[in-house]
Amino acid sequence: MTDIEIARNCKKQNIKEVAKKLKLNEEDLILYGDDKAKIKKNIDGINGKLILVTAISPTPLGEGKTTVSIGLADALSSLKKNTVAVLRQPSMGPVFGIKGGATGGGYSQVVPMEDINLHFTGDFHAITSANDLLCAAIDSHIYFGNKLDIQEVRFHRCLDVNDRALRRVRLDNREEVFSITAASEIMALFCLASSIDDLKKRLGNIIIGTNSKGDNVYAKDLHIEGSLVTLLKDAFYPNLVQTLEGTPVIIHGGPFANIAHGCNSVVATKMGLNLADYVVTEAGFGADLGAEKFFDIKCRKSELKPNCVVLVATIKALKYHGGVSKEDVFLENNEALNNGLENLKQHVSNLQQFGVNVIVCLNRFNSDLDSEISIVRECCQELGVSMKVSSAYADGGLGAVDLAKEVIDESNKPSNFKVLYSNEMTIKEKIETLSKKIYHASDVTYSEEAISKINQLKGTIFSKYPLCVAKTQYSFSDDAKKVGVPKNFAIEVKNLEVLNGAEFITIYLGNIMTMPGLSKNPNYEKIDFINGNIEGLS
Repeated sequence: MTDIEIARNCKKQNIKEVAKKLKLNEEDLILYGDDKAKIKKNIDGINGKLILVTAISPTPLGEGKTTVSIGLADALSSLKKNTVAVLRQPSMGPVFGIKGGATGGGYSQVVPMEDINLHFTGDFHAITSANDLLCAAIDSHIYFGNKLDIQEVRFHRCLDVNDRALRRVRLDNREEVFSITAASEIMALFCLASSIDDLKKRLGNIIIGTNSKGDNVYAKDLHIEGSLVTLLKDAFYPNLVQTLEGTPVIIHGGPFANIAHGCNSVVATKMGLNLADYVVTEAGFGADLGAEKFFDIKCRKSELKPNCVVLVATIKALKYHGGVSKEDVFLENNEALNNGLENLKQHVSNLQQFGVNVIVCLNRFNSDLDSEISIVRECCQELGVSMKVSSAYADGGLGAVDLAKEVIDESNKPSNFKVLYSNEMTIKEKIETLSKKIYHASDVTYSEEAISKINQLKGTIFSKYPLCVAKTQYSFSDDAKKVGVPKNFAIEVKNLEVLNGAEFITIYLGNIMTMPGLSKNPNYEKIDFINGNIEGLS
């Protein structure tokens, strides 16, 4: 059966029964039918263990981070551990583009998968509306006399659709650039806000432009933060759904990890840690992007400390990083597999710099040979890290029990978690720390525009912010074609931007874009609504 057929045939529990597993009552919920709800209860305190799931450098084949996360949560539940998965909501852009949905796969899924992959409870629409209301207010203010003397607009419109035509458009009075909603500053700050009051403050602190003196103009100067938080008040409640096996799942927020920080909301994670003993969460794309930002941005800002990290790899991805084309990754090729293991080794080494306990999870496919799995296991033994195999896609939680037992052991060991760089380092020092210690670049080059902005930020409060690197997800470098473990390459810093509401600086490396385009053969060609059912969604 296809993923959507498996999801449709599962017997979902009433969401009120799922909530009871987290000791939540009906009065703690805003119900959206009988299979999803928002959690409106105010929750303080952290009791549970935090497990981060990340991955080696992604490939066009998909590594199954979400599938492993869901399977792990189900396995922990089967071991009688009070568990919740805390995940991001998929963006509709990739759903209709090339990547597809992001609710897991096979027998390791979150349901209702159709709703979650599409409009869900409307959170993305609320974020898009708030973003574009602020944009409209900026242009209206300029039209009606521009009392704030805005000379350069630095806040832009967004849409949760892949649309390359909107990358650069002409308005009546200026040029505009769109980003996808998942890459917007409001999405980023929404996921980092600790409370509704903090959300309102962050919205007001968004830099919307500069005046003729070069001073920043803020959203609060338009007196709009009250309206923006009003649009977001319901969206700020985390969403409760379930796995195919009835394990509670909290889904909230959805920033991209190649552009934004790639983590679900702080309020959802802390809620999970209050309600459950084990919280399984994930960070987008590979560990050089999602995990690094989880540590250096989310954990730094929210004082969260992961108890262990699961690094997901697949045989086919390792072969791809070893130089095999995606058409040939299912063929036995031990030389390529061994070469591709260098990518795994570098990610393990990178993660260990943060002082975390690391487990390698091999996400198994039917095409994997026992001899290939043995090669990966031997590599992990040499690295001194444990390796467990997950077959959650085919077997659900049962296929991840060995992984769950290892997670329990590792998460109960002491963790020496630390961030990679201090707030007091200069922006250049932070950039070069990431470039040398995470990407392993031999050099860093800067455009004239980047140098100018770095000099402008010296000595300001902004210089103490962490960095959010925007770069290709497919390589340690800023060149998507350099897979595996590239050597002797330079990182090119093209530009940087202060996102004051999110309280970080985005650093743009290489040719990264904030608005994706649709592929030549997009997923929307496969999706249809026939006889009352959605078809083709994956």
